[in-house]
Amino acid sequence: MKLMKIKILLVLVVIITAGSITSCSDWLDVKPKSQVKDDELFSSEPGFKEALSGVYSLLVSESLYTKELRFGMAGVLAREWSYYTTVSNGYAGEEDYDYTVSATENRIEAIWEGLYNAISNANVILEVIDGRKSVFSGDNYNIIKGEALALRAFCHFELLRYFGVSWTVNPNQPAIPYVKHYAPLQSPQLTVSQVIDKVLEDLEEAVVLLKSDPIFTGKVITELDDNGYLMNRQRHLNYYAVKGLQARIYLYKKDYPNANLCAREVINSGLFTWVPQSDMIAMNDPAGVTEQLWAIDVQALSTLATNYFSSSAGSTVFPIYSERLDLYYGDERQDDYRYMYMFENGTGANSNSRYLRKLYTPNLEDSYYQNKMTMLKISEMYYIVAESRYYTSGDYMEPVNEVRSARGLQPASEPADFIRFLTTEFRKDFLGEGQLFLFYKRHNMESIYDSEADLTGLKAYTFPLPKSETQAAERDDNR
Repeated sequence: MKLMKIKILLVLVVIITAGSITSCSDWLDVKPKSQVKDDELFSSEPGFKEALSGVYSLLVSESLYTKELRFGMAGVLAREWSYYTTVSNGYAGEEDYDYTVSATENRIEAIWEGLYNAISNANVILEVIDGRKSVFSGDNYNIIKGEALALRAFCHFELLRYFGVSWTVNPNQPAIPYVKHYAPLQSPQLTVSQVIDKVLEDLEEAVVLLKSDPIFTGKVITELDDNGYLMNRQRHLNYYAVKGLQARIYLYKKDYPNANLCAREVINSGLFTWVPQSDMIAMNDPAGVTEQLWAIDVQALSTLATNYFSSSAGSTVFPIYSERLDLYYGDERQDDYRYMYMFENGTGANSNSRYLRKLYTPNLEDSYYQNKMTMLKISEMYYIVAESRYYTSGDYMEPVNEVRSARGLQPASEPADFIRFLTTEFRKDFLGEGQLFLFYKRHNMESIYDSEADLTGLKAYTFPLPKSETQAAERDDNR
């Protein structure tokens, strides 16, 4: 792999407007690390803040979390949309789960390189931060280091979810390298289980450091405190976002007691509240900001909505036909707030199409509700509790019915097939968020809605390692 052999692409970013740390539109790429001395960037606390924001900004890319790993490639693989123009969007490979198609290969390589690039940037911070503790004020050393560790863990886990087989299939299957140093060295390929161990190690250290986080301590932060740097913690991998990520990972490795414990801690914090029906009707909070444990700041969010979820989008659109949407939300759809308020009706020749509104601009002008794209949200914590209880003990319907109630639905009775029921509930809440394909994969489902393919037989759930990786190093088969 280019990243791990000799050439590591590092994008460091500098802030244009002081005090605008979280605004991705304020950043520009600068010279690579070989031309930037550590003491130039990391001689002061603002340099560390800039570097950390640079890691977050790398996630705000259409090859990653503003398209392909959300509603684009991930949505097509999960069969979420009624149609997409195959020629213009180049999703013929995803449609057939054929990862040798050139456009699909390019997207896979961009995911690999994009996430490892973010890891490299996090590693630069982590390699120098302990030697520069004296430049930090207040709790900023703990919080910046904690976030850098959490970002490194998050990116590795995302790579594992796509480039490693699921835990259900084989935790001892070779998967990906876990890179902890910025250096022109080849990192060894680890098994699924070994990668998970290292992810959890980083997150455990991050949790300890992030106990200084205002979202955990309850400390009130204003603009007078360090120019408000520790405000708006949902835009960062804060303490509770890390606990939510731990819950997701423990569920992945079938450690149900710990998954339940971490998810319950997030729920019991009481900090993440359901979007009320009135705000859905008024389009005050289409992204569900109050429910977000963590969201990335996307200044071009309204442009994404126009380009991909509107009648005017043309060949780039990702619509759902009315009949398909009816099947998604079932017989209860006329009571379901999501069905009722989260889709725009098409017009004219597109009158039978519906367009997801999660990326639409909120009607509230409060900056708290603007430009946020969900990365982790509270409903997933309830589903994790439910599944953990199902495989161990406890009332597994209660947490699912909590989500249903928040969406305007009546409690459901215990179904004959809980996992099939949970799949339907999960799809309704996470449509267009890039999680459904990974849900199918975690359960190793042979077939999915609207596909005749045998996904397990095709090994469709695991991307092949990019050619750049296999050409640069001897790697075992990851599939």
